[in-house]
Amino acid sequence: MQTKLQSRPDLFLLLSLLLAILLTPVLDHDGWRRLVLAGVTFIPVVLSTVRLSQMKLWVWPSVLLMLINMPFVVAGNTFSSRALTGIRWGSLAAFFALTAAGLFSYLRSSRIVTRAHLYTAVNIYLLLGLLWTSLYLAMDAFYPGSIQIGSRPAERDTDLLYFSLITLSTIGYGDVVPLGGEARILAALEGVTGVLYIAITVALLVSRFRTEPSDSPDLTD
Repeated sequence: MQTKLQSRPDLFLLLSLLLAILLTPVLDHDGWRRLVLAGVTFIPVVLSTVRLSQMKLWVWPSVLLMLINMPFVVAGNTFSSRALTGIRWGSLAAFFALTAAGLFSYLRSSRIVTRAHLYTAVNIYLLLGLLWTSLYLAMDAFYPGSIQIGSRPAERDTDLLYFSLITLSTIGYGDVVPLGGEARILAALEGVTGVLYIAITVALLVSRFRTEPSDSPDLTD
């Protein structure tokens, strides 16, 4: 029972990340749906802060970045300003980077692997995807047209989230193309990060895997 309770924050964070990713194409439109999307995107921020609050060294940085993000989320969805939008996504990228680093530190220092650690490993991967999505959106705000899909700029959240996830997984369909040098290097770094993360995490999990103790007594004894 205690093991299940310990895995709940990681499970809730995982569900919130999946919800934000799946609802982005549905809510990525003007009007009230844009505001709902901002709220859905902010849920993982709150749950990440709750999760990092369980680690002493990561409490105050996570709380500080969350508080910094809140006014920019409101301002970025209220005022039509590329500068505000760019700062909003830049601060969100910093928060996702901090969360991914904190969770990876927790994963690396663990001596055994339980269900909670598996949730954490998936959470880090999704957070990396959202981290680079935020960086692409910040770049698009300051340098419009840096990334294109077909003959038009990839400026919608859905376009850049899609581009981030296929780049992180190194699929690379080629339908979304970074044009500027900064965008190309950023995309290349995401691909390298995705490969290295999978390799390092699998090695950690395999080397420290232990059978999770059962909560129920063994009836065969």
